[in-house]
Amino acid sequence: MPVAHLTDIVVQRLRTPGTYFDKTTPAFGIRVGKNRKTWIVMRGKDRVRTRVGHYPSLSLSDARTAAKKLLVEPVTKATRITVRAANETFKLEHCSKKKARTRYDYERVMDKYIVPELGSKKLADVTYEGVLAITKDMADTPSEQSHVLAVARTFFRWCVQPPRRYLMHSPLEGLRVDLGKGRKRVLLPAELKKVWDGARKQGYPHGTIVRLLILTGQRRGEIANLRRAWVNEKERTITLPDWVTKNGRQHTIPFGAMVAEIIETVPRLNTTDLLFPSRDADDRPVSGFSKFKKELDEQYAGVGPYVLHDLRRTFGTKLAELKVLPHVVERMLNHTMGSIGNRADSIVSAVAEVYNLATYLPEMRQAIDDKWEPYLRNLLQRP
Repeated sequence: MPVAHLTDIVVQRLRTPGTYFDKTTPAFGIRVGKNRKTWIVMRGKDRVRTRVGHYPSLSLSDARTAAKKLLVEPVTKATRITVRAANETFKLEHCSKKKARTRYDYERVMDKYIVPELGSKKLADVTYEGVLAITKDMADTPSEQSHVLAVARTFFRWCVQPPRRYLMHSPLEGLRVDLGKGRKRVLLPAELKKVWDGARKQGYPHGTIVRLLILTGQRRGEIANLRRAWVNEKERTITLPDWVTKNGRQHTIPFGAMVAEIIETVPRLNTTDLLFPSRDADDRPVSGFSKFKKELDEQYAGVGPYVLHDLRRTFGTKLAELKVLPHVVERMLNHTMGSIGNRADSIVSAVAEVYNLATYLPEMRQAIDDKWEPYLRNLLQRP
């Protein structure tokens, strides 16, 4: 490789692509590419290449000073392994041991946000500011922003743990992630009617999903992932497999005539079993809910601030007001049976989680057919 006495003028005039090492500071040099020039240093007996910075944003003097500091530091695994390579091991050693839903969430965040931005970087080059820059434009989706930071923090903590010890310290050490306070928003009847009417006007797929959320009280991801194989039209039940539910348990719910009418309108595509496939790929469910939620609110519904998950809380609250028994409501929402309270006199205790394995399917069907759908039909007929 060429060796030269690097000066400001020499560096400025370098045009031919290649790597040029400095006579003054051995192992320090500059790599000239088509579009930019990069300061580098070769470290250790294995000659590990470490990037110092880019010219001209980092001057020759500052780059040489940084290189000298790096040359006296020990070469660790973090200087060799990239974020992308570490993530592959993270999937095998950490994510694979988690529940299916948790594994899916970790891998989704890493593959969608972290790896595309930081994948080619060495772990040692990742900074606190670099990770936070990934989420700077996610202010409109604070829950997703917090979730991305939480997964990134878990990943870098894993990188620090023995026996791998890719890093001595996590770049996110000390980061506190605000996962938000528990929400209490319940839509008023007039608001619920506006959302329903707006979703009907918005239409398939997102508007259809919103109406099913109102009717079933299930989570957005569960309804967006619906497959025809999960829907028993004869028995009028939907069975969600364990990999799609939050608590990792199979969940069967009954549905009434209003849901049946909506499902009948969903296009039947021979290329997929999904009721709501993505436009880009038949094997993935539809996404882009932030965009379509904004469209729903601004063009159709006109309801004050709320999130789609508030429809689930509204469902549970209204059922309770309609005198549906608490344990039936909890089954419909697929909550763990000990979630109502942990007092000895709780209506549903934590002990029931072990001994009460009843599905309450008849009671849930009665709640839908005799309470919830009649309430909604009456509400929607109001002027």
